[in-house]
Amino acid sequence: MIRPRLIAVALFAVGAPLALAIVAWRASWWPLAIAYGALILSLIAVDALLGLRVRDVAASLAGPTRLYVGETGALRTTIVAPTLRGGVDLELLLDLGGPAPAATPQTVRLDAPQVEATTLLRPTRRGRVEIAALWLRWRGPLGLTERFTRVALDRGVDVVPNVRGVAREGLRLIAQDAIHGQKQQRDKGEGAEFEALRDYAPGLDHRFMDWKRSARARKLLCKEFRIERNHQIVLAFDTGHLMQETVSGLTRLDHAIHAGLLLAWVSLKTGDLTGAWAFDAAVRAFSPPGAGMTGFARLQTALARLDYHPYEANFTLGLAELNARLGRRALVVLFTDFVDTTSAELLIESIAAMSNRHAVLFVTLKDRDLETMVDAAPGSFHMVAQAVVAQDFLHERALVFERLRRLGVFCLDADVASLSADLVNRYLAIKRRGALG
Repeated sequence: MIRPRLIAVALFAVGAPLALAIVAWRASWWPLAIAYGALILSLIAVDALLGLRVRDVAASLAGPTRLYVGETGALRTTIVAPTLRGGVDLELLLDLGGPAPAATPQTVRLDAPQVEATTLLRPTRRGRVEIAALWLRWRGPLGLTERFTRVALDRGVDVVPNVRGVAREGLRLIAQDAIHGQKQQRDKGEGAEFEALRDYAPGLDHRFMDWKRSARARKLLCKEFRIERNHQIVLAFDTGHLMQETVSGLTRLDHAIHAGLLLAWVSLKTGDLTGAWAFDAAVRAFSPPGAGMTGFARLQTALARLDYHPYEANFTLGLAELNARLGRRALVVLFTDFVDTTSAELLIESIAAMSNRHAVLFVTLKDRDLETMVDAAPGSFHMVAQAVVAQDFLHERALVFERLRRLGVFCLDADVASLSADLVNRYLAIKRRGALG
């Protein structure tokens, strides 16, 4: 499509008052006024004829079909103009939809039959980025007209949880023998399954002394136990509005999903059964506990489909429904957040009911903004007021954690950077204690 630019319209519009002035001054010069308008129209027509035609321009898009949330991908646009004569400044814009930031126009110099332009795409939420079309616009050689065209693309990029980081952290744990290493010795701990007898050595727990066999062997023998396997681990995600807050470039929910996937990878490697549960005002997803790496692929697919919902989390419904679906004792890892003690009352009651039957690990992200307000130097009365309110929120948050610990709930309030490692360490510690039996 061709259209005149604003400068062409302005030049033509100047002819009206100019014609009135000429006719008012000397009526016989009226042909000059008409000639001026005809001249501008002729220049616009020449600019339109000499400019690069729409049918002579073709464009295509190449890029990844999948991106990890929070990472940057490159979309490469190839523009072909075989009949190009001279250079043209081409402006292009991708029509993006979904969890992608709005694209900004780019200008490339089309001075060859084929050029490429790169658009960086960094989605901060999961979902599917729809690339509907590519808009192209360029000016004529005189700058009086511009052409623009829409190239339909109908492509999409799936934005999924960052499993690349999960694999990297998992390999690091394996390399350090943090799970069970190459020897079965690493599986030994304070479990309930009898493993073997060994000679007593200073430092071993006296409660595990086998006095009968020690009397027969005439030396002190101590029992060794093996950490149990085949436990059920359920990753429960609150998908309500509080989990949509952005922390370090990603939502709290996405940070929880990344940490949950790493925990799932480790738990499946250690022989446990791992599943997922998601809820807010209603139940959003349920993946029954399964074993093996096929179970990890199923979990990855289920968590990638979790959407963001602007609703308040209904803990009474979500945790009661989960409790009813679990046939035997499990470790429920609840990823959520709360504001104050008042909003956490129903949360505490629901967790208390679940902790009577299951082991519960309560996981939240630390609110560094509140801590920054408390520690900031009081430069004004407004900052002092902010510090007091922030201190009250932190105090109420500590009260909620204390009440949960008294109920026998395991609590983890971690930083974003250390959430995954802290979660895996807490899971391994819970297993070593035999708290899942």
